[in-house]
Amino acid sequence: MFCPQCGANQSDELKFCKLCGANLYAVRQAVATRETGEKFDWSRTWVAEMFLSEGERKRRKEELERLRGTTSEIQRSREIKAGVITASVGIGVAIFLYVFMQGIILSGNVAPDAVEILRRLWVVGVIPLCIGIGLVFNGVVVSRKLVRAASQASTKLGALERETDPHFLRSADTAGLDPPNFSVTEETTRHLKGPDQNER
Repeated sequence: MFCPQCGANQSDELKFCKLCGANLYAVRQAVATRETGEKFDWSRTWVAEMFLSEGERKRRKEELERLRGTTSEIQRSREIKAGVITASVGIGVAIFLYVFMQGIILSGNVAPDAVEILRRLWVVGVIPLCIGIGLVFNGVVVSRKLVRAASQASTKLGALERETDPHFLRSADTAGLDPPNFSVTEETTRHLKGPDQNER
């Protein structure tokens, strides 16, 4: 047995550790009487996730997002926000590089071959600008269709679950009922007056 305090290897007969004096008998009792509250569930490990089908992985991911409160509409707004931020960074990088490279060129310490390269270096900022525009376009146009399709699918799924659920009660059809021939207020007033008030 290894001592939990100093890590020294001790024989099983010893009650105390030879090096640090830790109570090994108490440790053995705690390990022997330890009860686990729950059994180990292999389905919650990464090993089980390796063997899941693609559809099951997608379903688990959607369930996790639903539990976190991340809906398709929230994802869409986050994507648009990320696109705006990325495009703004691209514009900022392009402006910074243009101004910085012009300062280097105007200093006069640059070879004529390098001047042409430095003048066009601001184009590097166009890359994040294009990525940001793509994210905004995807969030505005493409994701809107996906959100609409997801909401229609969830509506159809909810209707299907209600139809197949034996405990779900449908709304009653009241169109065939006859209307009552008396008013509730008339009947209540008659009861409240009583026989002695009717005589007065």
